[in-house]
Amino acid sequence: MAHLSTINPDGSPQVTVIWVGLDGDDLVSTHMRDNIKLRNIRRDPRVALSFDAPREPGAWLNPYAVIYARATVEPSPRIWDLMAKHAKVYVSPDAQFPIPEEAPPGFIVRYMITRIGGVGPWATSSAY
Repeated sequence: MAHLSTINPDGSPQVTVIWVGLDGDDLVSTHMRDNIKLRNIRRDPRVALSFDAPREPGAWLNPYAVIYARATVEPSPRIWDLMAKHAKVYVSPDAQFPIPEEAPPGFIVRYMITRIGGVGPWATSSAY
């Protein structure tokens, strides 16, 4: 799971837990409805995604990653295929995502990574 942080119109943060995955070489998330996080991205594409690494027993500070990116929102009927693919990662390898019979198009958010931070070998900058 990832924590997606966007910027509300008043400058305050908006944080949502989302599924992320790959679509080819692109880091993406899928969304069934046009909600506040998508409206925030359209207005200001600067976002941050944070990820916890698996817990390491005895570690004082567990590794984590923060991806800073510019996001774009695109309407797409492909969200259902991507959600089915991501369900196999987030739920179980044999999970079958319940695609609605009349599946309306949703939205794909693509993330162009500008910087990677956090604590771990992937960090290009310190989180402190």
